[in-house]
Amino acid sequence: MFNIAETLHRWCRDARPFALATVVGVRGSAPLPTGTSVAVDAEGNAIGSISGGCVEGAVYELCRQVLKDAGAPRRAWFGYSDDDAFAAGLTCGGELDVLVRRVDPTALPHLGLALAEVVEGRPAAVAQVVDGPEELLGRMLYVDAAGGVHHGTLTGAVRREVGAQAWALLRAGRTARAEIGGDAATCPERLSVLVHVHTTRPRMLIFGAVDFAAALSQAGRFLGYRVTVCDARPVFATEARFPYADEIVADWPHRYLERTEVDARTAVCVLTHDAKFDIPLLSLALTLPVGYIGAMGSRRTHNERLRLLDEAGVREEELARLHSPIGLDLGARTPEETAVSMAAEIIAHTNAGTGLPLSRIAGPIHRTAQREPGTSGRGRTVGVMPGR
Repeated sequence: MFNIAETLHRWCRDARPFALATVVGVRGSAPLPTGTSVAVDAEGNAIGSISGGCVEGAVYELCRQVLKDAGAPRRAWFGYSDDDAFAAGLTCGGELDVLVRRVDPTALPHLGLALAEVVEGRPAAVAQVVDGPEELLGRMLYVDAAGGVHHGTLTGAVRREVGAQAWALLRAGRTARAEIGGDAATCPERLSVLVHVHTTRPRMLIFGAVDFAAALSQAGRFLGYRVTVCDARPVFATEARFPYADEIVADWPHRYLERTEVDARTAVCVLTHDAKFDIPLLSLALTLPVGYIGAMGSRRTHNERLRLLDEAGVREEELARLHSPIGLDLGARTPEETAVSMAAEIIAHTNAGTGLPLSRIAGPIHRTAQREPGTSGRGRTVGVMPGR
């Protein structure tokens, strides 16, 4: 859908009904990925492509029919066709599952909101039911970058579960299908949802050009973060030492943080454990709407850091956001193990996880709870950093 966001946004703004044909499933060597869309308005104007030309004519006619009938969404399956040279088929040998539905922008204001965010370059996700009960097929909801579920055409437990899946995929920056429901405790309906995602990679800001930072930058890159390593010492802040970082900055940490862009998905990891860097940096970071703030150091370092931050005027509720000592208690010793410990805490915090072994907790493994951006809920002494 977001491959034609600008045109769809204009049509929504003009309250112009259209038919939207979306690739909701791909098998084999299909030319374009899941989530790609074609749209046709009532005047016959078409935008987009789902097959590079192979089946566009058939999809166009199906869109025109759906607009004319103004009925329920329709499905079409396109595979390789060699029996009839003029039949609609994919010459590449792949197969496409296509869902076509009529969109009335006046009845779906949340879609216009999502498209506006995409056009402005901001993250957004639209979840669309592609399999399930007929009355739910094609329904949508919009999730913004802060995890807020905007108005959609889903309600109750279905809305909560779909919203949670959309938020998880938005954080991951990945358009994908999600299977949900079938559980009376969460969502009784069994659904397959396609989540259209538009996002930039979340940021991981690592302060302190140390061995732990090198390992954490690799873990952050693996998790999909855009990683920046910052240190005031140019001799240590080098590309050779941090090959997995997307950006390396030689500057005082607090000065860099003042001028860089952050949001509710940003993870700030302070590994300098030196008061002359830590205190001005954390005093600023704890006032910003970032998702996670952690600081390395022993418990003695942590207690002294809290004292100095208090003297610097940092409020109690701001201090409660600080994860220090950084990381979960994994018994980590090496920089690589310690990086896993830190990354695990970031994942647990982002997803409101307990950090406990799954074998020790009851209930669904995948929960729908979401943490409010910029909050902690864990106190300021979570985790242990062995050897520090």
